[in-house]
Amino acid sequence: MKKSLIALAAVAASGAAFAQSSVTVFGVVDTSIAVVKGQDTVSGMLNSGAATSRLGFRGVEDLGNGLKANFVLEGQVDPDVGGGFDFKRQSTVGLSGSFGEVRLGRALTASYNAVSRYDMFGTVGLGSTLAWSGTQTGYQNRSNNMISYISPKFSGFGVGIDYGFGEQKENRTARYAGIGATYDNGPLSLGLGYDKANNGLAVAGTEDLTTWQLGGSYDLSVVKLAAFYKETKYKEIATGDSEKLKSWNLGVSAPVGAAGVVKASYNHYKLSDSSAKAQQFSLGYVHNLSKRTALYSTYAFLKNKDGAAFALNGAFAGAGLTDSGKQQGLQVGVRHAF
Repeated sequence: MKKSLIALAAVAASGAAFAQSSVTVFGVVDTSIAVVKGQDTVSGMLNSGAATSRLGFRGVEDLGNGLKANFVLEGQVDPDVGGGFDFKRQSTVGLSGSFGEVRLGRALTASYNAVSRYDMFGTVGLGSTLAWSGTQTGYQNRSNNMISYISPKFSGFGVGIDYGFGEQKENRTARYAGIGATYDNGPLSLGLGYDKANNGLAVAGTEDLTTWQLGGSYDLSVVKLAAFYKETKYKEIATGDSEKLKSWNLGVSAPVGAAGVVKASYNHYKLSDSSAKAQQFSLGYVHNLSKRTALYSTYAFLKNKDGAAFALNGAFAGAGLTDSGKQQGLQVGVRHAF
């Protein structure tokens, strides 16, 4: 009898604890039909044309006195082939309260979050900017082994600070450090970011990358204007030689009726150690069928000059570039969030 009462008390206690906790399953499935034309014309399916396809689990436990524990496990999926799942989008555990939030693990950096939001195409799909493309610029928008602090908002101001351990014999190797600051007040939004990656974010792994970036937007209701500037310095570890990639963007969006949004952007990319540069024009339309489901179409055109070899974000590799360095693409897709 005594054991039964103890067991019942344990069940009741666990039920009370569970009542103060919650776990949410969330995700996005986004796939499109696309045609990309360069040296050759390639058509097929592209994932994540309007938002990255993903599956995630998010949990929160109320610890009392305003303190909460939380975790996020989130991974990218590839709907066209039914694969690609892992937890590399975000895998963190943390504590939050009136002081803000402290979390540990792999996640987007505060510097990236502060400024990337000013790309009208959400940094995904053929129309998005190449400024944060890891494949083409070496920049990675996430860091492993990272401890992060995210402040509460003070009159619209907020800040995030990140430090990623290199976990090498010399901690400088593969180390990351960055900061992002934001200001959001009504129609006005501003963001500033700085980060440095030691021998960790470069494509070849032999360079240190230092990046600073700033951007902003203003929503006039009938039209929203946005812009950003990003500068990344690549320093060769062995020789000390360096070069810079300067990227800037102008974007605009406007509502169309009750369910549509039309958007356009211009991107310019320039390498400092040569005359190589590229220009990109993008035009898109999103039609919301509901709060969670939308149809979209995007057209993008890219022109390289003086030896630059950029390609549209996510374009089929087999399309290549024309002899004059041009590439264009069209995609039509559906995005569903849950």
